Amino acid sequence: MVAQTTRVVVFGGGTGSFSLLQAFKNHVSNLTAVVNMSDDGGSTGILRDELGVLPAGDVRQCLVALSDSPEVRSLFSYRFLEGRLAGHSLGNIVLSGLELQHGSFAEAIRVAGDILRIHGQVVPVTLGDHRLRLQDGSQLVKGEHQIDNYKVEHRTALVWLEPHATLNPAAARAIDEADLLVIAPGGMYESILPIFAVDGIVEAMANARAKKVYVANLVNKPRHTDNWHVVDYVQEIERYLGEGAIDTVLYNTAPVPEELMTKYVSAGEVPVSTDPARFSEVSARMVGMPLVASELVAPARADNGVVRTLIRHDGELVWQALDRIPR
Repeated sequence: MVAQTTRVVVFGGGTGSFSLLQAFKNHVSNLTAVVNMSDDGGSTGILRDELGVLPAGDVRQCLVALSDSPEVRSLFSYRFLEGRLAGHSLGNIVLSGLELQHGSFAEAIRVAGDILRIHGQVVPVTLGDHRLRLQDGSQLVKGEHQIDNYKVEHRTALVWLEPHATLNPAAARAIDEADLLVIAPGGMYESILPIFAVDGIVEAMANARAKKVYVANLVNKPRHTDNWHVVDYVQEIERYLGEGAIDTVLYNTAPVPEELMTKYVSAGEVPVSTDPARFSEVSARMVGMPLVASELVAPARADNGVVRTLIRHDGELVWQALDRIPR
């Protein structure tokens, strides 16, 4: 059972983290989102290039997820559709402005957290300015945005940060003090693995006393994880963290309604295989439960203009599953 006083750390940054954090904030008195800092596309990329600020997009999503103020949540999620600001998220602009005003991205997050009245804290995995790289055979791909649109050909593909980025001391402290470490579902090469490519995080995770749980993706990402089994995801993460690093894997057993698969999910984005025949390939305890949201997640009107997968985890079901895992 997970007590209210449990210290929970969630690793991620995109919609997967958003779904979990929205639910977890209602059950945990000490919740930390450790966020990927490699985004360089869209609004975030423009602000990085023009203002020299750190990437705000994933941080903004986590702040909004933890917010208890509906009107301000909507404000931070608003995306301009026309004019010179077309494509920009207002929340990204606010965070970048706060960083320039205070000379510190960490302070910008603190102030934004106060404005949004968040439950918990949002901590960048690193505060170093870097760019994501992927080596796929002989092909070198530069930048998160380029990687997101690239077809990965080899299972030996490797991501790293350039220049090397060191673990944020605040993130290291949260990992060390945690009772439960949760790796959220998300894009493998552009969201999850970049976190574990930060210098110092592998050692911090290895030394942590907390159990490590991976909440597996619901669907495979076309061009990145085509035809992957849930075990493939575990093995890929453990290439960075070390074999046997993950204690428990939560995977979905509920079927995704066919009408949602055909109407709302892009071509090739099919459910992750969970055939038990391969479970023996990893040491992690495999726990299958219904985890998919039973209703389609409608995109917020304020966050229009961005294509997002609408089939998502039900954060409450994930929390209930975590609550049943003995530790």
